[in-house]
Order: sequence, then C-alpha cells, then structure tokens
Amino acid sequence: MNLDSFFSFLLKSLIMALSHSSWRLPQPSFFLVGILGLEESQHWIALPLGILYLLALVGNVTILFIIWMDPSLHQPMYLFLSMLAAIDLVLASSTAPKALAVLLVHAHESGYTVCLIQMFFTHAFSSMESGVLVAMALDRYVAICHPLHHSTILHPGVIGHIGMVVLVRGLLLLIPFLILLGKLIFCQATIIGHAYCEHMAVVKLACSETTVNRAYGLTVALLVVGLDVLAIGVFYAHILQAVLKVPGSEARLKAFSTCGSHVCVILVFYIPGMFSFLTHCFGHHVPHHAHVLLAILYLLMPPALNPLVYGVKTQKIRQRVLRVFTQKD
Repeated sequence: MNLDSFFSFLLKSLIMALSHSSWRLPQPSFFLVGILGLEESQHWIALPLGILYLLALVGNVTILFIIWMDPSLHQPMYLFLSMLAAIDLVLASSTAPKALAVLLVHAHESGYTVCLIQMFFTHAFSSMESGVLVAMALDRYVAICHPLHHSTILHPGVIGHIGMVVLVRGLLLLIPFLILLGKLIFCQATIIGHAYCEHMAVVKLACSETTVNRAYGLTVALLVVGLDVLAIGVFYAHILQAVLKVPGSEARLKAFSTCGSHVCVILVFYIPGMFSFLTHCFGHHVPHHAHVLLAILYLLMPPALNPLVYGVKTQKIRQRVLRVFTQKD
C-alpha cells in the first residue's frame, strides 16, 4: 500500500466513523459550561489562557520559520523540533479558540460532528507529541553515544520515516474513539462541565453502555504514555552511562547541556498530564474547576513553553531569533 492509498483509506475511515453511527435519536449538540464554579471569574481566567495561546502561535511559527529558512538547521535535532512545533500549533489550536470563546463570549454550544473532530485532533496530536519526544530522545542518544555516525544513522530518509510512524500511530489509535463514540446513545441533557469537548466528559453523558469506551480510552492513554516514557527512560539511561565515562567534569557538563532543552520539554509535557490524569482518577475531593483548569493547561502549556525553552537553551535558535529582530531594526 503506497502513501496516497493509505491516506485515502484513512480519510474514508474517518468519514465512516463520523457518518455511519448507530444513533437512534437526532445527533445532539453539546453545551459547554466552561469552568463550573468559577463563572464570575471566567473572563479573568481567559486572559492568561489567551496569552498562553498567543505565545504558542508566535513561538512555534517563529521556530518553524527559522528552521525552514536556515539550511544549516536542517539537521536531525532541528527537524524533530520543527515536527514538535507543527504538532504544538495544531494541539493548541484544536482547543484554545473554542475554550476562549466559551469563557469570553459565552459561545457554549458545540455541534456533534465539531465536538468529535475537536476531540480527535486533541487526543491524536497529544499522542503525536509524545511520539516526537521519543524521537528526540533517540536523536540525543545517537548524538552522544554514536557521534561519528549521527548523520548516517539519522539521515533525512530515516527522519521522514520516523515522522510518518508518529503521525500514523496518532491517527490510527484515535479512529476507534470516533467509531465507539458514534455508537453511544444520549437520552439526557448533553451538558459538558468543561470548556472544550473532552473524551471522558462526553462518554459520561451517554445513557448506553460505555464500558468499551472507557476501557479503550484508558488502555490507549496508558500504552502510549507508558511505552513512550519507558523508551525515553531507556535512551537516557544509555546517555547517562556514556556521559559518566567521559573524562573531565567540563566535558561531562557539556554533554549533559546538549540534553537540557529536551529534558525540560519532557517535564513540561508529562508533568501537567500526570497531574491531570491523577486528579481525574483519584482526586475525588478535588474541586471540578481544578480538573478543568488542569486539563486546559495540559494542552496549552507545552505549546507555549516549548519554543521559549528551545529559544533560551539552544544557542543556534537563540542566535537566529536575535538576528531576525536585529535585521528588522
């Protein structure tokens, strides 16, 4: 199966998932409450969320522009960084506009199909971001443990294939979400206590059996995060072992510093997600508005902070950004 036929198959699967559902009642629209319990403060809460979204847009577009315009940055590390920036743009834009519309102008209603599409992009691109972080850990492993063969191991063809695997994994894992959601029946008020369409929040509204939906959602989340974190841990265990063998503390510090940006990005992505997941599963006494805020921050913080982390910690990116602004002046 070539690339064109694969994407044709994928598109048909998405269309079938959205159209051939087993609804017995007319497809409902969902009412997004926003941040329940903080209705009076929603306008003020929207301000920092809007700033985070603006940072995500400006920062990631800048990263993509600089890497695209500078041939000297067409190296594995920066190509993976451009993938991360593109994913962050989609991830932030899949939720932030609707969340801000709910909080600022009370645009609470969301159509069934729009809700499913938003859900698909949110979860698919979260999976892709996790996959790119694994690829970046692989890049750091090859650069430190096999420096003489870095460019031959991770040549553009291999990087392209890695990017395709990350993309396909994210899409294929999420198609069953749409199919399973399409089989649910909603016979009660479709009010979602959230600022965007979140998978478990929608599943909880169904009056039909949801065991398969819940099991599949939990399985995908645990497998994706569990396997990706395990892979990152294995790569960094080898990196640590190799760096500790390097003679001289200055040389070791320099080797560690090349991983600093990636480690920060890993922490920014996984820690808010871990807190959101743990409070959702075990934080029964945590206020509902805390769940909602954590879920929104989990999707907005990495796209907003990743460009800042790489801009501050990566000398080449920092120099290119400064050059662009000084040339404008």
